[in-house]
Amino acid sequence: MFCGPLTSDPLRRSAPNMAERSFMDALHTQGLRAAEALQLATGSHHDLWLFASHLGDPKAAFLLLFPLSFHLSRRVGLAVVWAAALSEWLNLVLKWVLFGERPFWWIGESRLFVKAPPQVQQFPSTCETGPGSPSGHMMVTAAVWWVVTSSLTSHLYSRTNSKLFAGVPLLLYALVLVAVGLSRIFLLAHFPHQVVGGFLAGLVLGVLLNRTELESRSLLFFLATSAALFAGALLFYSGLQQVGVDPSWSIALARRWCTRSEWVRMDTTPFSSLMRDCGALIGLGLAKVWRPRGWSFSWAPKALCLALSSMALYHINRFALPVSPPVLFYTLFLIKFSIVPQVVMFLIPGLVHLLTARPKKE
Repeated sequence: MFCGPLTSDPLRRSAPNMAERSFMDALHTQGLRAAEALQLATGSHHDLWLFASHLGDPKAAFLLLFPLSFHLSRRVGLAVVWAAALSEWLNLVLKWVLFGERPFWWIGESRLFVKAPPQVQQFPSTCETGPGSPSGHMMVTAAVWWVVTSSLTSHLYSRTNSKLFAGVPLLLYALVLVAVGLSRIFLLAHFPHQVVGGFLAGLVLGVLLNRTELESRSLLFFLATSAALFAGALLFYSGLQQVGVDPSWSIALARRWCTRSEWVRMDTTPFSSLMRDCGALIGLGLAKVWRPRGWSFSWAPKALCLALSSMALYHINRFALPVSPPVLFYTLFLIKFSIVPQVVMFLIPGLVHLLTARPKKE
């Protein structure tokens, strides 16, 4: 497990043969040229690309989309957390398997642009430490937004019986994914083929995971799922080490080629993703135990729940965790995201219920 500073031993990963290396160099070069063209054409709008990238960040599924969807539909909210956790976990495993490069370090590592470096720049969201393929932003976004989109589509069609109105959420789904995908290319975080791969994997997972019935699941189910994800990741990590592959090979590259060291953050490491997913599932199970069916609110209390939940999660997200020792950071990171479902499903609704409930007449 990566439990040290943001450095790594000399890189140990499977070496591609010459034909594969030539093909990947050509693919990466074309992708880099696309990023260069995008930066040159839209560089003055980099704040919009950063916003789109933040919208597609896996943690946004837990901190933004989950409270919004939950207070509109309890079933959809539960499905969002479920899809986010499992799709991000599978993305972690796929990244360990596929050894994907990231543009911001490949430029220097490839040594193909020593004489004519591309006209590109890095940004605060560029220097993620995990491997690049497939894109986690795209994979998680495609999965969780499909859960919301399919629900909205069904709801609109049942109310209007119009395929035109029912197609509006699908259009918004496509626009969100295009914006997130282009932002990841613009920021030099991913090559285009990694973005496409993340989208396809996420869409399939969104369709499959949306069918899971979660309302009747017990705390034991969520604890067991969380434990299985954690144990599975550790076993896979150890297995790679046993065959001579260092799963943390990308961390050293991120640190070496990022233009600003403060942009290399602990919360972008693969094991931070794992802790987030495990913590969210534990929190989901606990929230269902505290209040199995929740409270029934009208629209005004629901809006108040959403506003208060959003403010609470904003401050939880901003709460800085100590990065040393790393074991403490990962433990606190797990606890931090285990609190999120409990805030959205139990603590804030319970507070609103106390504030808005009418006293019983004697």
